[in-house]
This record gives sequence, C-alpha cells and structure tokens, in this order.
Amino acid sequence: MENVFDILKERGYIEQATHEEEIRELLGRESVTFYIGFDPTADSLHVGHFLQIMVMAYMQRAGHRPIFLLGGGTSMVGDPSGKTDMRKMLTEEEIRHNAECFKRQVRNLLDFSEGKAIMVNNAEWLLDLKYIPFLREVGKHFSVNRMLTAECYKNRMERGLSFLEFNYMIMQSYDFLQLYERYNCKLQLGGNDQWSNILGGVDLIRRIKGEQAYGMTFKLLTTSEGKKMGKTESGAVWLDPDKTSPYDFYQYWRNVNDADVEKCLSLLTFLPMEEVRRLGSLEGAEINRAKEILAFEVTKLVHGEEEAKKADRAAKALFGKGVNTEDVPYTEFSREEFKEGMDIITLLEKINLISSRSEGRRLIKQNGISVENEKVKDFTMIIKEEDFKDGKLMIRKGKKVYHQIRLV
Repeated sequence: MENVFDILKERGYIEQATHEEEIRELLGRESVTFYIGFDPTADSLHVGHFLQIMVMAYMQRAGHRPIFLLGGGTSMVGDPSGKTDMRKMLTEEEIRHNAECFKRQVRNLLDFSEGKAIMVNNAEWLLDLKYIPFLREVGKHFSVNRMLTAECYKNRMERGLSFLEFNYMIMQSYDFLQLYERYNCKLQLGGNDQWSNILGGVDLIRRIKGEQAYGMTFKLLTTSEGKKMGKTESGAVWLDPDKTSPYDFYQYWRNVNDADVEKCLSLLTFLPMEEVRRLGSLEGAEINRAKEILAFEVTKLVHGEEEAKKADRAAKALFGKGVNTEDVPYTEFSREEFKEGMDIITLLEKINLISSRSEGRRLIKQNGISVENEKVKDFTMIIKEEDFKDGKLMIRKGKKVYHQIRLV
C-alpha cells in the first residue's frame, strides 16, 4: 500500500518537515495520531482551512487518526502569525459559538465515528492553568532570544508585539505536549506560517518527556502570482452556505486562473494524479471543462453532491442559452420595500454583492452591473415593483456573478 507521505508529497502539500525520512517511515509503519489546531476566530471555516482538512482526510483514509483541535483557549490570546496587527479580542461566548459552527462543518469532511477521529478543545487545559506553576514547568524551557527570531514575532517587532500574543507560541507548544500525553499524538501539522509554533512543541516534548515528536507544514493556498486564494471582492470564501452560497462557492473555483487549475485539483480534490495532470494540461476552451470538474468536485466535498449538481446546472443554464434560474442564489424582499422603490446601490449592498457604496459606484461606472441584461448607467437608478417580472428580477455583477431578487 502506498505511503501517505508519498501521496502528500506528490500532490504538492508538504512544505517543511522536522525529520522527513523518520516521518515517512513512521507513517508507513503504524497508525499515527496527529493533530491540526483551528482557532475559532470567525463563525465559519474558510478555504484556507479546507486545504488543511483535505490533508487530514488523506491521512485518515490511510489509517491514521486525526485530532481536530478547537482553539477555545488559544483564541482568547490570538495568533500573531501572518498578522501585522493584533487580532480583535473575542469573548468566551463568541469563541464557544464559533467552535460549534466549526464542529458542524467539519463533520461532513472527516469521519468521526468510533475511534476514527477526535475533536477536543484546548480550553480544557488552558483556561484553568495556574500562572506560576505553568511558568516554572513550561516557561523555563523557552528562550526569549530564540523566540524573537521566529518569523511570526519578527514581523511584528516593528509594529509592536504585545506580551499577550508573545505567549501564543508557548500555549501552542503546550497543546502538543497535552495531546502527546493524553492521546499519544506524535505529529503536528499546520500551514507554513505555523512552523515556529510547531518547532516549539516538538522541542517541549523532547525537553519534558525525553521523547521524539514530529512536525510538518503544508504550502499555503496561493495563486500562480503568489496571492493567497480564497479572497473575493466581497471578502473570504467561507464553507458556511449562509456566508458563501454553494453557487458562489462553485463559481469561485469555476473562475480560477488557467495556471491554477492543476494545483487546485491536486490539493483540493481526491481525483487521481494522472487525471489531475491530464485536466491541468488542457488548453484554450478545453481548460473550462477542467474548471467545471474542479468546481463540481470541491463543492461536492464541502456542500454535498446535490448542492454541487444544482450549482453546476445553474451555471450552465446562465452561460448557455436556456436560463434555468431556479438554482441561482436569491434574496427575498417584501413587496412593500419596492412600493416607493429602492436605489440600485442600496439594493446591491443588501444582497451582499458589494462591500461598500463606493465599490458600487465604481462598478456602475465601469459597466459592471446589469439589471435584466441592461447595463446600469446611473448611480441613482431606482428599482420599483413594476420592474419585476412574475415577482423576480435578475442582477448580474461582472460577467459571471448572478443574483436574483424575489418579491414575497
């Protein structure tokens, strides 16, 4: 049977590993318990998290046991990695709510049946720590000089690094120690921005337990130009269907650059690599077929096959001749709201097609908004009840983003 390390390597996930050969040998020899931490700083996982969950799924399919660690404790502090400013402080209540949302989403992607995977919250051991004993037992193993050379802190030194955030690495390292003791967890995985934090945990286990633990990071999901994927004009691409509809989610992948198709198929689907390479090598109009397969496969994993089929049908109907608008995202309004009429920019804001009024004006100026296939020329255009056909009105942003207004 193929070693999962080789699969992850071939598909392009692995960026760095503490002991590459030993990890490969370990994964080939026994069922390994490993973990990835997810801080619930928002009420939904996003596309960056999805890449990490794909790694967990590949590992699980190869017989290893994932721990999905909810950062109920670490979220109280905030991870400085990759951030130029301090994160917004969340209340315990917000963190608990966000953690529940994460739980719901990840259950579609990993198998949590008996013994297959573990979900645990680091609030269990972090929130009741006693400060002085913690400093004496754990803090003594950390060299401030060495911590300050870590990427996550170096970037922040000029802008100001709070003592609160300075503790983050120690807390994450302590998580690894706790999971090692509780579940015999030997391997921590994470995005490449977590490398310093992972090394801290590997080192702490060596110092306190005298045992070898391992760490491995993956490439961050970026475009061929090196920009982080999963961002649109209106914000992040979320896994929660209420925040990013399955149709918009599908469209995001349907519209990736030609140069990114093979990479996305490799990292975000379970298609065999020979098929990934075949699809990635298509050119011209043919590459669109590869993008449809990418969009369908990723949407199916996150939202289920039914939603993926609906999004696929809606996209094909809109770009083909017959417009079947049933599967297009829509927002319902009461007829009352259009009795006096509503200006186009307010309407675009209400349906989340724009993130600000100035963006709305810019799009209209660039001919980027159409109502029922007519380009909007005037910022002050008023939409009235009589503009609706059978209580429906189609709005298009750019060439490919459709949204229907329905009167109830």
